[in-house]
Amino acid sequence: QVCTYPCQCPSQPLQCPAGTSHVLDACGCCKVCARQLGELCSPQKPCDHHKGLYCDFSKVHRGSGICLAHEGATCDLLGKIYHNGESFQPTCKLQCICMDGAIGCIPLCSDDLRLPSPECPSPRRVRFRHKCCEEWICEEGSEENRFQTAMAVFREDPGQKPEPNNLQENCLVQTTEWSACSKSCGMGISARVTNDNPQCRLEKETRLCMVRPCDFPMEKSKKGKKCVRTPKPRQSLRFELSGCTSTRSFRPRFCGSCTDGRCCTPSLSSTAAVEFRCPEGDFFQRKMMFIKMCSCHYDCPRDNDIFLATYHRRMIGDHV
Repeated sequence: QVCTYPCQCPSQPLQCPAGTSHVLDACGCCKVCARQLGELCSPQKPCDHHKGLYCDFSKVHRGSGICLAHEGATCDLLGKIYHNGESFQPTCKLQCICMDGAIGCIPLCSDDLRLPSPECPSPRRVRFRHKCCEEWICEEGSEENRFQTAMAVFREDPGQKPEPNNLQENCLVQTTEWSACSKSCGMGISARVTNDNPQCRLEKETRLCMVRPCDFPMEKSKKGKKCVRTPKPRQSLRFELSGCTSTRSFRPRFCGSCTDGRCCTPSLSSTAAVEFRCPEGDFFQRKMMFIKMCSCHYDCPRDNDIFLATYHRRMIGDHV
């Protein structure tokens, strides 16, 4: 198809299946849903290069090719073999993909939490027939029980009950500590649960985190010291995420190493918004952890990165 400029893209937001990347068409104009393994492809309907797929035109049929995967290791899950680049659903709650011998999955059901509130004093998750994911329902109760339950979340004030339109003022903020970073090196994810929002609802928050770069040289510890001082890179750097680069450069602190076999992880950190710019010109913001202090301990976190075999793989191109 001939490209026309200026670009004319659909006004409707792009709706792609779970786990499918948004990629630019051959004209470099519009984002489209990337074609998956075995699907027909063309320059206007490119394959998902994040998953190592390419459009094979050796058996062209009416200008279309077929998405194939570059050679890579297959995956074995419960005795079933999946090819490199193949997407599959082992259960209705998971969408998975085989990437060079490693299996990565994303949940199809939300794992959000919910606290009692005046509008929903007794939230409960139930599973409906013919539906895979559980859904929240609000059980009705008497007016007295309704506010009595809600007061467990809101500040106790005998003279005033929390009004639905004044939730934030009456909300008793509850926030957990940030979890350990999902990766011991490179970019990972940390999470916490909080109800610090206008609805006073318990929700899961995430932030990007980097304990240390994977190619970061460890400093040698001084004699008589078990902890290595939290090192800073000599030059400022830009963070990378799925082929996108931070608009600002930073000199963040990283955690060093411990000489006695203990783990060196962040003990004090802050959170700030970082803006990323993608090759296509898109901008987006993500919360990110900035380390202030590290400490040595024996409670070493296990590596829970699901893409174990692709630990050093860097996604290039578009972001979802």
